[in-house]
Amino acid sequence: MARTLIRNGIVLPMTGGAAGLDPGSVLIDGDTIVAVGPVDAVDADPRAAPDVEVVDATGHAVIPGLHNCHMHSGLLRGTAESLSLWDWLRTYVDPAHRALTPEIARAASLHCYAEGLLAGTTSVMDMWRFMDGSAAVAERLGIRATLVPYVADEAGYDYFESIDSNRALLESVGADRAAGRVRAWVGLEHLLYCTEECFAAAQALAEEFDTGLHTHSSETTWEVEQSLARWGLRPVELFKQRGILGPRTVIAHCVWLDDTEIELLASTGTAVAHCPCSNMKLASGVARVADLRAGGVVVGLGTDGEKENNNLDMLEETKFASLLEKVATLDPTGGDPWDVLRMATIDGAKALGLAGTTGSLEPGKRGDLVTIWLGGLHTTPLLHGHHFNAAAHLVFSASGRDVRDVWVDGRRLVAQGRPTTFDADAVRAESQAAAEELFERRERLRADE
Repeated sequence: MARTLIRNGIVLPMTGGAAGLDPGSVLIDGDTIVAVGPVDAVDADPRAAPDVEVVDATGHAVIPGLHNCHMHSGLLRGTAESLSLWDWLRTYVDPAHRALTPEIARAASLHCYAEGLLAGTTSVMDMWRFMDGSAAVAERLGIRATLVPYVADEAGYDYFESIDSNRALLESVGADRAAGRVRAWVGLEHLLYCTEECFAAAQALAEEFDTGLHTHSSETTWEVEQSLARWGLRPVELFKQRGILGPRTVIAHCVWLDDTEIELLASTGTAVAHCPCSNMKLASGVARVADLRAGGVVVGLGTDGEKENNNLDMLEETKFASLLEKVATLDPTGGDPWDVLRMATIDGAKALGLAGTTGSLEPGKRGDLVTIWLGGLHTTPLLHGHHFNAAAHLVFSASGRDVRDVWVDGRRLVAQGRPTTFDADAVRAESQAAAEELFERRERLRADE
C-alpha cells in the first residue's frame, strides 16, 4: 500500500484544546493515518521508510479535511440576488427545479464538488435532485459525500423528489459505494413543503435503511409564524411531535429558535448545520450558535448553495461564522478561531456521523486532510511559540485559494493547487453549457404558464 508523509507543517490535529504541532508531521499508510506528531518522532517511525512519498509542508497549515454540512448543488450563482428567502424561492429557485434535468443536475454536482475540493472540502452533505448522477460524480472525483434528495409532497411541489425516489437512491447507492465514501440519507425539503404523512414516511425510511435524515428549519421569522398559525407549535416542537428529532438528524439553519427548541435539540442529540453567509445574504437573521453549543448541541458549518452564498469556500465560512457571532452578541471573545475550526472539522464530522472515520488527525482515522499555504502577504507575520497565530490566520486571513493539497482516504485529489481527478477547465465548460440550457428551459416553462 502507498504511504505518504506530510512533513514539517504546522499541524492542527483538532483532537481537543487549542493545540498544534509546530512543526509536525502526519504519516498515512494506504487510506489510514498511522502517525501524527513532532517531525523527529514521525521521521523515526519505521513506516516512514525511504519508499514513502514525502510532501514538504513547510510554511503550510495541515488540518483535517473540511466538512460542508449543508449545501445544494446548483448553477444559479449570481442570478438570484436581493430578494427575501420566500420571494427568492418562488421567483428563481423553484422554477429552476421545474426545469431541471438529470443531466443538468449531474453537471451541477460535478461543478460544486470540484469547487469544494479545490477549497479544501473533503466531505459534503448535498441536498439536491437526480442524485444518482451526484453519486457517480462523487465516486469519480474522490470526495466524501452524503447525498440527500429534496423530498416534498405538498400540493404544487410535485416537481421535487418523492419518498419513492429517495428509496430508489438509498437502494442504488447502497452501504458500500466507493468503499463507504459515498452514501445516501433521507431528505425533507421543508416543513411547509411536506405533509405530516411525508414526515412519517421519511422517518420510517430512515429507520428501514438505518441512515440519517436532513431538512431545513426556522430560517426566517415568517416560517415560525406560519408554523404557529397552522399547528400551534414552533417548527422544532413540531419536528419533535412528528418524530424526526434524534442523533442521526441534522437540521440546517435553525436561526429563529427559542430556549425550548434549543433544549429539544440538545436532549434528542439533533445536530445543526449553521450557514452564516447564506443567513446574512438572504437577511434571514443570526443563529444562536453560542447558546446552541453551550447547551450541548453539535453545530457544523455549511455554505448552503452556490446561489445563496455565492461560493463554496468553507474557510471563508469560518470567518463569517466568527464575525457574525461577535457582532450579534457584541462579545469580541465569541467566535474563537479554534471553536469555528472545530465546527468546520471534527464537529462537522460528528454532525454527519463520521467522527469515527474522519474530522481530526489521529492514528486510525482515514487520511482526509488539507494543507494550506500560510506564506502570503495576507498571512504574514506567521508566528510560532507563545505568539502562535496559525489558527487565527486560517479563520480570519486565509481562504480556499490558499489550499494547496487535499487527500481523501489517503488519495491525493489536489496536488499543489492542481486537481488530480478532474480537469477544471472541462468542468467549467460543462457547467457553463448546462447552466445556459437550464435558463433556456426555465424561460420556456415561464412562457408556457
